Amino acid sequence: MKIALLTDGFYPYVIGGMQKHSYFLAKYFARKEIYVDLFFFKSEEGKDPFTESEKKYITLIELEFPKLDNWIGHYVRESFEYSNRIFEKIQPNLNKYNFIYSQGFTGWQLIKKKNNGLNCPPIGVNFHGIESFQVAPNVKTALQHFMLRPFIAYILKNCDYVFSLGGKLTPIQQKITKKPIIEIPIGIEKHWLVPAENLHNFSSKRQFIFIGRYERRKGIEELNQVLKKIEEDGSFEMHFVGPIPEEKRLKLKHIIYHGKIMDESKMREIVSRCEVLVCPSYSEGMPTVILEAMASGCSIIASDVGAVSEEVSEENGWLILPGNVNSLKSAMMDAISISPEILIAKRKKSIEVIKNKFLWERTIETTIREINNLPS
Repeated sequence: MKIALLTDGFYPYVIGGMQKHSYFLAKYFARKEIYVDLFFFKSEEGKDPFTESEKKYITLIELEFPKLDNWIGHYVRESFEYSNRIFEKIQPNLNKYNFIYSQGFTGWQLIKKKNNGLNCPPIGVNFHGIESFQVAPNVKTALQHFMLRPFIAYILKNCDYVFSLGGKLTPIQQKITKKPIIEIPIGIEKHWLVPAENLHNFSSKRQFIFIGRYERRKGIEELNQVLKKIEEDGSFEMHFVGPIPEEKRLKLKHIIYHGKIMDESKMREIVSRCEVLVCPSYSEGMPTVILEAMASGCSIIASDVGAVSEEVSEENGWLILPGNVNSLKSAMMDAISISPEILIAKRKKSIEVIKNKFLWERTIETTIREINNLPS
């Protein structure tokens, strides 16, 4: 089998959930001896992340992502132009592919051409969180969502197959398109897993952690409000990992800012010292950071958005209302006050869920099986 994987970049050259998913898709397709032409953009230099054995099956096709201007709608126009550049690269060799996997807007021009009669293999599109159809944190974001919706809808209505991460995302896409929807979760690698028997409770302070860049939809403002309201009596510490602007940082002694961390071993070391991940987003797909924290033995406080409910339940954490400060505060206070035995049980459940549902070995097998079973 030969697959064209269309991306706007992959980890570690471009940071983001979709980009990390693209990296692992290519990696695990190659491990299953499936040939992949990986179309990508590189925003940062770095070491080639693929092994020599994986590179036998992966062909890297690098493109430039256009920077047109800063006028309203520039992202849409840039995305279309990037999809056009991909089309120009892929069109001469279309007949050699069995399937085309398109991340986000990357297959836009190809889908348009196929809709106008171009002979082309099946195209499956994954928009991950399709945040433009979820709750917006403010008016500005709502307007941005409104502008993106018709273009996303065009792609979902005119591709051949739609990939969904599940949860609340599948019903959203079912309202947009009549195309077949294939539910497949993202995955995580085995080395993130910690032995459940090694979990222990920290003797004095509950250890919370937030991981991510500053973005309004991530709910950092709401989290900061809660941290200001909770009286600090030595009962907890809050760790932030990610590029949080100085003006968004709280000057409180029990809050620690680690900054941006690219080294995975250092990230794993920090996460493994924590007990509860906090993810109070307004919108999400299926956050990889939640899976990484679960595999590291964390319980989870997260907004019930996107496919988060596929990852989190009352057995391993707390699902909260997006953008609701009281709901977030209640969950954090509960996490501080519950017995050590109950918290350990939640943390162990996180590890169990990862083992049973979210390892990449399982995800790639499901993906290959679904593609092989599609009508020829």
